[in-house]
Amino acid sequence: MSAAEKPLVYLVLGATGSGRREILSDLIDGGLEPEDRPAVLLSADEASQVEPEAKLPGVARWRWDDGAIVCPLPAGATHVFFVVDGARNPIDQIESFKGWLEAQGGELARVLCVVNSQLAAQHAALLAWFEACVHFSDVVLLNKREGLENKWLSDFLTHFKKQYFPCLFEAVKDGRIKNPALILEPQARRMSHVFDEEQDWIFTNAEGEEIDEQEESEDGEDEIEAKPEEDPYLVRRNGGRRVKELPDIAKYL
Repeated sequence: MSAAEKPLVYLVLGATGSGRREILSDLIDGGLEPEDRPAVLLSADEASQVEPEAKLPGVARWRWDDGAIVCPLPAGATHVFFVVDGARNPIDQIESFKGWLEAQGGELARVLCVVNSQLAAQHAALLAWFEACVHFSDVVLLNKREGLENKWLSDFLTHFKKQYFPCLFEAVKDGRIKNPALILEPQARRMSHVFDEEQDWIFTNAEGEEIDEQEESEDGEDEIEAKPEEDPYLVRRNGGRRVKELPDIAKYL
């Protein structure tokens, strides 16, 4: 990789205990070329898992410091898999990850979300948490489905299909992915536009009503206000709390 080339970075979402490390091992083994140089960044706050981490290449730890991600991109890596802290709010980490990625000079390939299906089925209150992760994801990998009825899986998928989520849903069987190369293909399929290079803009009139870009208010063009569209999960209230708050995943682990 030349100095001008940016490493492809995959953001990996999911709760602690979802089997993300095992899935990454399968994706890397089956989805990358022999000449590729992958590396995996794990949270320093998550407990080490000796056996699955031994199968991962170039493992390093990133730190969460006062709302900021602290870790350099691994030197020489062509593909970097950044695994979020699965016991912490994913939205806070996604927001910080965006700035970190830009500062480090990496290129986002895809956002992957690993779903612990057993956890999701056991706690209906966590649907909002998983929905937030899916909102930012290009691929959703349904793991740990053992013992679950097919109806639960069907209902879970139908919930997202009814909302026309564009991401790819794939079932994981015995920790293996049917087509790793397809999962790693750097093609955006996510609902969120937060990582898009070109932002969408919102135009409002003097009354604060959203209008079409070409539309003019009765008082003239100077009454039209334009501002970048903000992802609904990143919007904050005046006091600093987010408009869309998520359950504390740590309470369910």
